[in-house]
Amino acid sequence: MAQKVVLRIPTMTDDKIKQKAMEAVADIYGIDSIAADLKDNKMTIIGDMDTVAIAKKLKKLGKIDIVSVGPAKEEKKPAPAEKKGDEKKDAKKDEKKPAEKKDDKKEDKK
Repeated sequence: MAQKVVLRIPTMTDDKIKQKAMEAVADIYGIDSIAADLKDNKMTIIGDMDTVAIAKKLKKLGKIDIVSVGPAKEEKKPAPAEKKGDEKKDAKKDEKKPAEKKDDKKEDKK
């Protein structure tokens, strides 16, 4: 199962160090995606890999802090527009049904 690892790398202050960090992590087997944020000095790695191996590779660049390790959650996409249309159709059907029931009652009384 894929996991998400968030690391803080205080020494990652410019693009050169960011590139070195990404290249060091990219060699590890099982990584699906790597994202680095220079502003927060954070790196997010998603995939089925060993967290200790990532830490060992990045330790060569300097101190690292493991912020979090957990399951990778997929973002839920909003419901398609078709469902909204279906709700309107259902509402129209509901409006018609009570009218039909009234007609049935009138026929029964006759």
